[in-house]
Amino acid sequence: MAAHDPVEQKYVYDFAEGNKDLKDLLGGKGANLAEMTNLGLPVPPGFTITTEACKAYLTTGREPDGLAAQIEAHLESLEREMGRRLGDPDDPLLVSVRSGAKFSMPGMMETVLNVGLNDRSVVGLSNQAGGNDRFAWDSYRRLIQMFGKTVCEVPGEEFEHALDEIKRAKGTHNDLDLDADDLRGLVDAYKQIFAKHTGREFPQEPREQLDLAIRAVFDSWNAERAILYRRQERIPADLGTAVNVVTMVFGNLGPDSGTGVAFTRDPGSGAQGIYGDYLANAQGEDVVAGIRNTVPLQELEQLDKTSYDELLGIMARLEEHYKDLCDIEFTIERGKLWMLQTRVGKRTAAAAFVIAGQLVDEGLIDLDEALHRVNGAQLAQLMFPRFQLDHEFEPVAKGIGASPGAASGKVVFTSARAVELAAEGESVILVRRETNPDDLNGMIAAKGILTSRGGKTSHAAVVARGMGKTCVSGADELEVNVPAKKFTVGDHVVNEGDVVSIDGTTGKVYLGEVPVMPSEVVQYFEGELDPENTDDALVRSVHRIMTHADAARRLRVRTNADTGADAARARRFGAEGIGLCRTEHMFLGDRRELVERLILASGEQEREDALAALLPLQRADFIEIFREMDGLPVTVRLIDPPLHEFLPPLEQLAVNVAVAQERGEDVAKEEALLAAVRRMHEENPMLGLRGVRLGLVIPGLFAMQVRAIAEAAVAVVRDGGKACPEIMVPLVGAVQELETVRAEAERIIAEVVGDSGVEVLIGTMIEVPRAALTAGQIAEAAEFFSFGTNDLTQMGWGFSRDDVEGAFFWRYLELGIFGISPFESIDTDGVGRLVRIAAEEGRAARPGLKLGVCGEHGGDPDSVHFFHEVGLDYVSCSPFRVPVARLEAGRASITTTGSDSR
Repeated sequence: MAAHDPVEQKYVYDFAEGNKDLKDLLGGKGANLAEMTNLGLPVPPGFTITTEACKAYLTTGREPDGLAAQIEAHLESLEREMGRRLGDPDDPLLVSVRSGAKFSMPGMMETVLNVGLNDRSVVGLSNQAGGNDRFAWDSYRRLIQMFGKTVCEVPGEEFEHALDEIKRAKGTHNDLDLDADDLRGLVDAYKQIFAKHTGREFPQEPREQLDLAIRAVFDSWNAERAILYRRQERIPADLGTAVNVVTMVFGNLGPDSGTGVAFTRDPGSGAQGIYGDYLANAQGEDVVAGIRNTVPLQELEQLDKTSYDELLGIMARLEEHYKDLCDIEFTIERGKLWMLQTRVGKRTAAAAFVIAGQLVDEGLIDLDEALHRVNGAQLAQLMFPRFQLDHEFEPVAKGIGASPGAASGKVVFTSARAVELAAEGESVILVRRETNPDDLNGMIAAKGILTSRGGKTSHAAVVARGMGKTCVSGADELEVNVPAKKFTVGDHVVNEGDVVSIDGTTGKVYLGEVPVMPSEVVQYFEGELDPENTDDALVRSVHRIMTHADAARRLRVRTNADTGADAARARRFGAEGIGLCRTEHMFLGDRRELVERLILASGEQEREDALAALLPLQRADFIEIFREMDGLPVTVRLIDPPLHEFLPPLEQLAVNVAVAQERGEDVAKEEALLAAVRRMHEENPMLGLRGVRLGLVIPGLFAMQVRAIAEAAVAVVRDGGKACPEIMVPLVGAVQELETVRAEAERIIAEVVGDSGVEVLIGTMIEVPRAALTAGQIAEAAEFFSFGTNDLTQMGWGFSRDDVEGAFFWRYLELGIFGISPFESIDTDGVGRLVRIAAEEGRAARPGLKLGVCGEHGGDPDSVHFFHEVGLDYVSCSPFRVPVARLEAGRASITTTGSDSR
């Protein structure tokens, strides 16, 4: 050992050495196995190989020095404790090898059970089980199947086909009808499949099996489906996975054995009670895979009351210990209960809010922690519509409501087809017998998932809940025929491309598209539901947590609104002003011709006539908005369109003129228009004559708008109302531009406002990188900054938003260059740094400078946290996202140490 490195790095921990707070090192599964061990719960002995070992292996392509010796030492200790040796022919110790990352990634990485079985130890296993040959050979075939698929990339369907073939020959659909001889034959068939694909015999040396399985788990961190899941869930790519080596306990020893998954509360609704699935005479993978339909956990009371009572006691103890909903995996081996895993359970958005409120009532957490345990993405899900059902819509099938929501779409039977149709803009429902980790692409693409097998703990259910996708599982009335691309239910045949609707709350399946209605959470925000007088636990919890978020947050939340109706709705949703009123939206429709006349005016009189026609229209717009906001600040952005949006398309106009000329028509007016459009034509309008440049080039344009704003404010105040206008100059890159506009604006405001008491702030939008970098200069002429992060992102990255998202963003996301589009969540390192620089230098020059953001990022949960950290005063977003921003602004303000809401 080198003198500078006197202590060998520790890569392996016995369960008794860890605890639940070591998730970074031991992964979630290992940390929680250690925690349960230390609580004295019945956990099979084992050890955990750390995430540090995985990261070293993935970096160098080989196991780090010292790992093999540490595994050997811990394995020997485990063998002494159990009184058995790994793979001993007479009395074998068998282990499972399971992944376990910091954040739960259900089904995304690998597990191998029954490691240590071979042609000799299978006999010893049978003897251990009292001569139960069927159990021993069933365990052996499972090892070959898992090991082959996971470690050696043997196609899993080949094993499935061999199993189906033996069941057909036996005349059964049930695995349990196969006897020991059938399973012995299946082992031989599996070995042949293994040899055909690997070019070698199935490994008989137990330690080789163990080492290869550990490496396979390490490698699975970078498997395609794991990478895709991490991107979907925004899990960092550099965490690595731990590996848990656990003494096998067997749920497939007979009717007095079994395996199950349990939740301490309903992960779908949050309701308190006993929730879970149990499967007698089975191993754990059978439950999660949904291969056999389970029975409700309550039925375990009749099958094995002693184990049932012990399980309920442990569940209550774990929930009180973790202070949260717990997801538990367990096995019963001949009447002995073993705990295989616990974790803070994934839940639906509704359950997250309901459970957080319940735990506050029970005194387990405070309101700060309750706020920490929900997030804006969940709140947004709760605002989605739900089905509007009446007598015309009768369900054709009913399964288990595994993940709530209302989803309609075209039926597809493969993930590839789901991805293909979704890319074409179609809504699809992925229909499978059961999903598996290879279906992740299709599950992401689909609006909803429908399976004929499985329960609330199946792969489809767990993954759908984590992604917020609507899911109905276990609809066993469906006969799903994937090769024929159809499913039948009763007398109905549903082919690929037909539309179905699924209700993830009730589990009901409908033919055709079912109309939707607003969610109860939207009704609450609209003021249609009184949270103090409703039996709806969700509405009560949302109200309680939102009230606390509003009390906790420092950031104010405004809205982007251009009409009185938008402003009114945003106020009902809790907006505290308008952060962006886009005046160019007021020039569309019937007014477009007036703007065209203004831009193309050939003389001063034409221009003044167009401005005179626009002034009263603009004034009326602002009066309506000021009245709705009733004294709350309204930031009005002066006109900022790319010029081509208000001009006839050059190519079409040229064609029209040419055709008219060919016909000999009088086209003098059209020719003059074409000449003007050619004169004004720009190759890149987004970087051309727009914003402040347009206001400086077209005399009177900004002056008209400033006058309309000031006159509207005065009119509202003189009618007994209140108005608080803020004028925002767009696309400023140099302080001189702002100074020029400000001088004219101040003159007009002073003339109009008089002694009315109306105060008008003048500021600018920071959307050009140069403006961010010269913010100290610009702040001398600005009373506020509002960051236009859409354009700041375009110009900062050199992207044209209209072009790049469809052109190559998909590839950047696929390659991991982006974890998420920078137009969706702010790029904190680049664009965010520009925001930080401008905020710091602007306030240094003008200490009272008001700072806000009005780009799309104002409603993005992660971005809101960044804006809080940078010290902005407010964010502004679309009306529908105002509640999301309020919640996240509250979360950003609290200091918590609780569980991660991921």
